[in-house]
Amino acid sequence: MNAWSEAESIDFRGPLDVTSAATALLDSDNMVIGWSEAAEELFGYEPHEILGRRVDTLMVGRSTHEHALIELLDRSVGPTCRNEARIARHRDGHQVEVATTICSLAGRDGSPQIMVAVPLEPLRSWEAHQAMLRGLATQSPIGLGIYDTELRLTWANAKYQSEIDRKFSEYAGKRVNELYNGGEVLTEGYPRALEDVMRGVIETGEPVFGLLYQARPPADPDHDHVWSCAYYQLRDPDGHVLGVCEDALDITERYRAQQRLALTVRAGVRIGTTLDMITTAREIAEVVIPAFADSVTVDLVEGVLEGEEPRPQGESPSLVRVVERVGSPYAGADGEDAPTGGPFRVAYEPGSPQQAALSSRKAVIIDRRSESAPPERNGMHSTLAVPLRARGTTMGLVTFRRGESSAPFDHDEMSLSNELATRTALSIDNARRYTRERASALTLQRNLLPRGLPEQSAVEVAHRYLPADIGLGVGGDWFDVIALSGTRVGLVVGDVVGHGMNAAATMGRLRTTVRALARLDLSPDELLSRMDDLVLQGVEEQEAGAGPGADEGLGVACLYAVYDPVSRVCTAARAGHPPAAVVDPDGTFNLLEIPPGPPLGVGGLPFESMEISLPEGSLLALFTGGLVQDRDRDLDTGVEKLKDVLSDRASTLEELCDRALAELQPNGPATDDAALLLARTHELGVDQVIGWELEAEPSAVSRARTLALEQLAEWGLDELAFTTELVVSELVTNAVRHASGPVYLRLIRDRSLHCEVSDKGHTSPNLRHSATDDEGGRGLFIVAQIVQRWGTRYTASGKTIWTEQALP
Repeated sequence: MNAWSEAESIDFRGPLDVTSAATALLDSDNMVIGWSEAAEELFGYEPHEILGRRVDTLMVGRSTHEHALIELLDRSVGPTCRNEARIARHRDGHQVEVATTICSLAGRDGSPQIMVAVPLEPLRSWEAHQAMLRGLATQSPIGLGIYDTELRLTWANAKYQSEIDRKFSEYAGKRVNELYNGGEVLTEGYPRALEDVMRGVIETGEPVFGLLYQARPPADPDHDHVWSCAYYQLRDPDGHVLGVCEDALDITERYRAQQRLALTVRAGVRIGTTLDMITTAREIAEVVIPAFADSVTVDLVEGVLEGEEPRPQGESPSLVRVVERVGSPYAGADGEDAPTGGPFRVAYEPGSPQQAALSSRKAVIIDRRSESAPPERNGMHSTLAVPLRARGTTMGLVTFRRGESSAPFDHDEMSLSNELATRTALSIDNARRYTRERASALTLQRNLLPRGLPEQSAVEVAHRYLPADIGLGVGGDWFDVIALSGTRVGLVVGDVVGHGMNAAATMGRLRTTVRALARLDLSPDELLSRMDDLVLQGVEEQEAGAGPGADEGLGVACLYAVYDPVSRVCTAARAGHPPAAVVDPDGTFNLLEIPPGPPLGVGGLPFESMEISLPEGSLLALFTGGLVQDRDRDLDTGVEKLKDVLSDRASTLEELCDRALAELQPNGPATDDAALLLARTHELGVDQVIGWELEAEPSAVSRARTLALEQLAEWGLDELAFTTELVVSELVTNAVRHASGPVYLRLIRDRSLHCEVSDKGHTSPNLRHSATDDEGGRGLFIVAQIVQRWGTRYTASGKTIWTEQALP
């Protein structure tokens, strides 16, 4: 601030100041005996023209503004002075409204007088400024204080004094930290101590505006108040710093409203970010501490955590404590928020605020200070209990507490707590519903995907499945391992477009269908043809029904492979699916050249199979497109990464599965489900498989029995001799009697005893119930009763009837 100039300072002396106003000296007879330059300028008379003449020469009469003038003029004029509003005549004849003050120089009547005159309008303006200054000092809602350079209070207006609640003489010269209890600057970027802020203003001259300061004034020592403050330097006319002026407006209610609004906004952003009930309970505790409460507990109705619908339990439902959090300084010596446990059961006594809130279904406030009751544990004095209600149902209870250093809860904060509780309750109810749906989805998943792979000797397998819908844990991809006759095994991977419950349901139907068709010992290309017909039929039925999900069956991809450990031959076909990969025992990686086929449900195009002989110990990898391909990576790049992983022959299959997911899906599938099935092939030894070719004549039956019994004796399976002799006799007899060409008998000793009879015929034997007078037809019925399983599979040259018997 620059030093005041003379022109600036005149406003503070006032228009009637004798050094600047029009001044005339009058004798006892009101004759003008002195005349100033300002008077000459105001009235137009030079001294020689007015001196010796009566002052009435200048005045015409009283002004109509006299009453207004009396209201405006300074009331400090003594009894020997009079104020008047007059109409004066200028020397040139025009009239001028002036305000005059005439005072006796000797202080008694008949003594010489001095008259001071000014135009009326400037005086009125100056008096308005004076009224404004008086208003600031006596009526302003803004607290004004002046501190000297040592930051001691030297002047304060009426508002400031009302906050101190004492006479000014009792606290004059005090520092601000001696006047207010527990003061703290709230505005970021400034020192926390107010004296440091004021000292900076004195030293730098830079004013500070909009500073938020919180403290407890002497007039209200039990509650925190917040002021919006401004500080600026005060200087004398010569530019010397006199101190700092403080303007402080109490904005406590507005600040609290802003804080409540900010808390509501913060709650909307931070509460309910997940579908986890305990996390949601923790989120409301994090939001309200320390801005709203010093301590928070959240209790849920028993069963809600498991996703159950809360059942009516009267006024005292069983509660489970899920979150208990205490904020600084009540948390202990570390001064940090500290959760103290859960979940565990809790019970509230009758008459407690929690019990009252549950029974009334409304928020309840208890202030122990006003009731002269002892505080709760951790020094909490004010309690606000709010039921967590959503969709007309009580989900639980949240309890807010405040300590002695915080103001008790009021009714405005009760409304805020209801809003916070409602938001929390809705999030918890959504999480509860999600928990219930997820449990149902996981049950569906366990029923749809293989819970345990069948015991078989053809391959050693490992698998992984990652649904894109991680939350529900189900999707449209599937895999399966199916034990087939003759120790063969079927390997399946498939993909239904989309993910979630609908895709999972479609996948479950298709997986069941594939297993049923595989048990018929169909070749891979024929199985896919049957699947294509069934999917296409289902799509047509859905379209005819015009219901939702008419395209549910479209876009189904599938790969089906059959591996025979006796011949080491793998036969595979695919429908709109990526090919399988094979890694030879020496580590060579290749994609199988399986002829591509259209997705299932398209119809009109045939499927083709390919056969490949695999050395023992080969690694067969079947995978869905979601594993190797996504929006940021094409199929070739993904397959190349898979190659790098599977070429490691030293790792186990489980380790390879883990590494494949870590390399190809480090963050989980982004847009599509992913499935991986690894199978390491085995070969049955020559001592486990034996076969004979027999002539299609009656004598072959006897020879077949003899050969079978001798082999069983060599294998040490004499306990199966009787049943095997009966099975071989019946199957060979039927082949000789009903088929043509040579008959081939094969025995396989694996986890069970397999007996197979092949011929050139294509007719399948059928079980039938023979009448008492029938001479035949009972043999196959007897065979079916004494073996574990039996069936027929067709080949290009005929058929094979097979049976399985459990080993002793």
